[in-house]
Amino acid sequence: MTRDDVIAATQRMTKAINKGDFDCLDEICDEHMVNHHTVPHPDSENGKFRRYIEDLRSAFPDLTIMPEHMDATENDMTVIYTLCGTHHGKFLGVEPTGRRVRARGMQVTRFEDGKIVERWGSADEMNLLKQLLDGTGQDSGKEST
Repeated sequence: MTRDDVIAATQRMTKAINKGDFDCLDEICDEHMVNHHTVPHPDSENGKFRRYIEDLRSAFPDLTIMPEHMDATENDMTVIYTLCGTHHGKFLGVEPTGRRVRARGMQVTRFEDGKIVERWGSADEMNLLKQLLDGTGQDSGKEST
C-alpha cells in the first residue's frame, strides 16, 4: 500500500464507525485482526473488532470520532482523535445516563495486503467514566460554543 492508500483506508474506517456501517469495517479489517486496547472487551480481539464497535455504538448511538492528527507510512497509521456521544446504552458496566461525553484517544494500525491486521488503541476511559458517573470529567459532556 502507499501512504495515501493507508490514509484513505483509515478515513473510510472512521466514516464507517461514525455512520454505523459495520459491513465496511469487515472490508477494511482483516478477519484475524488483533486489537490491543487499554480496556479489555470480550469481543475486541481475534477478528471481532466489528463486535466491539457495535457495542460501543449501542452505548453511544450518536458516536462521532473526529481525527485531529494523522501520520502514516506505507504500512502503519497513527491517529489522535476526539470521540463524543450521548450515553444511551450500558458502557463499562454503567447503565445509560443520557449524558453527553467527550474524550481524547489515539490508535495505531498496521496494514498488510490492504487490510488492518493489528490495532493498538487507547482512549481516556477514566475521564469517560467520570463524565458518566458524576458529570465531572474534563469537558463533562458539555458542547463548546
